[in-house]
Amino acid sequence: MSETKPIVLKIGGSVITDKDGELAARTAVINRLSEEIQKARVENLIIVHGGGSFGHPTAKKYGIKEGLREESQKLGFAETHHVMTVLNGLVMDSLVWHNIPAISVAPSCCVVTENGRIKCFNDAILKSYLRMGFAPVLYGDAVLDEKLGFTVLSGDQLVAHLAMKLAASRIVIGVDTDGLYDADPKLSKNAQLYTNLTLAELKKIQDKLDKSTASDVTGGMLGKVSELIPAVEQGIPVTIVNAAKANRVYKALMREAVEGTIIEKE
Repeated sequence: MSETKPIVLKIGGSVITDKDGELAARTAVINRLSEEIQKARVENLIIVHGGGSFGHPTAKKYGIKEGLREESQKLGFAETHHVMTVLNGLVMDSLVWHNIPAISVAPSCCVVTENGRIKCFNDAILKSYLRMGFAPVLYGDAVLDEKLGFTVLSGDQLVAHLAMKLAASRIVIGVDTDGLYDADPKLSKNAQLYTNLTLAELKKIQDKLDKSTASDVTGGMLGKVSELIPAVEQGIPVTIVNAAKANRVYKALMREAVEGTIIEKE
């Protein structure tokens, strides 16, 4: 039984899937990340992963984020949730085979949103798992919404909410770039990496950030940063690293020096 504050680790969907494919998981990357998590032996770890080429295309096809407007979307809601459980199953396979006591927790079963924002989160079971030394694994999911009928809950919103609700010691975000840049590094050769940012600096540069990819229904890098601000305001530091590169996540979990972006309140 552990009493230390939890760490929330988010692994982006663009890292563990090929976003240009359809239902294309990067199993070698998932296995490497499981190795890094196992090697770090972090107590009280909560893992959240994105949807990538599993959740996003399906959610977009049926307009799930915008809410229930016609009957045919119900099948789309079911399909979006289902493909996310398929990706989650691949992640769980790898974690469990690496001797990590990971337990899948479906957001669709414990979260209700209102106009796309988390309104109700039944976290009693999640807290029990943590107390017993399990590693809960959540993911971006299709969830019920009090105003819209249903919507898409991003892993990024989930991360910040969990971190604040459970008084996490820190957040580690694994993306497919080396951290937070002043421009999209995939489009601009001159993009500069921010290595350390305060909350005030983060808010200043927020306007400059372009949405990374138009097809990302949860908002690209701009969406990620916006979601993290309330957690940083609560004094929870954030480390953004490139999870597509070996040992970056391991080093971040171990608090070792690592290339990336560290965001702190002051």
